[in-house]
Amino acid sequence: MMRARSSLEICDQLAISASVRRQPTQTPLAWSNWQTFTQGDSNLLLTRDPMILVPAYGLWRYEVSLHAAFGKTETSMADITVHGIPGSPYVRAALLGLEEKAAPYTLVPMAPMETKQPAHLGRHPFGRIPAFAHGDFQLYETQAILRYVDAVLPGIALRPIEPRAAARMDQMVGIVDWYFFRDISATISFNRVIAPAFGMPTDEAAVAAAIPKAAICLAELDRLIGDNAFVAGDSLSIADLMLAPQMEFFSATPESVALLKSHPRLGAWLTRMQDRQSMRNTSWEKLKQAS
Repeated sequence: MMRARSSLEICDQLAISASVRRQPTQTPLAWSNWQTFTQGDSNLLLTRDPMILVPAYGLWRYEVSLHAAFGKTETSMADITVHGIPGSPYVRAALLGLEEKAAPYTLVPMAPMETKQPAHLGRHPFGRIPAFAHGDFQLYETQAILRYVDAVLPGIALRPIEPRAAARMDQMVGIVDWYFFRDISATISFNRVIAPAFGMPTDEAAVAAAIPKAAICLAELDRLIGDNAFVAGDSLSIADLMLAPQMEFFSATPESVALLKSHPRLGAWLTRMQDRQSMRNTSWEKLKQAS
């Protein structure tokens, strides 16, 4: 018979103390609400309800009484700082996560030439943005920042628990990083939105060459989102926060009119995202005014 221990280490290396009493149950919980972790030599399932712990094998139900400190971190939310260029879609994605969590933060605006300066290279040795700090903990890479923010801050969950929804979120984040950014943001959006804003020349050949690949990318995004409210299903996720800033830039280009015309579901998704307060609070215009 499986043995529950008095000291459990659960979820993202968060150590808590728990007192456990065991009682039989006749109705196992829905699989979609379980999350597996390992305690010593026992595999246990943690439900969405942190008061219920279920063995992976058998129908014993454990009612767990957690200390009030469950989920709290030692570092204040007020200690969050983001370094980046206002308007960058990756900086905005990180800010969207903080806005959705209703977490206070400080944005330290940077000019493009500052990313290769020693001060920033100390935060991000590859000279990219954003760079993130939570107290004395420093982090870069937008995906990592968003996952960390979701793990340590209270509020809306940004990662689905159901395995297929979680896999879809990860897939869509990969599409954003490897295809959308390369074939749309770094070519079409850059030459139509960013370059003119900074008085830089545009590359018409690069725009023309990107359109066929952009069409493939948009068609696949539209297919995968389907009739869902959000990218990975019925709930907002990291994938929505990664995609929305880049989609909004692209929607401001003349090429988007023709390319999005045959993908109304993708356009409807973008409208839903633009209606969120987090998107309004992190618009390029608002961030420029604040900086």
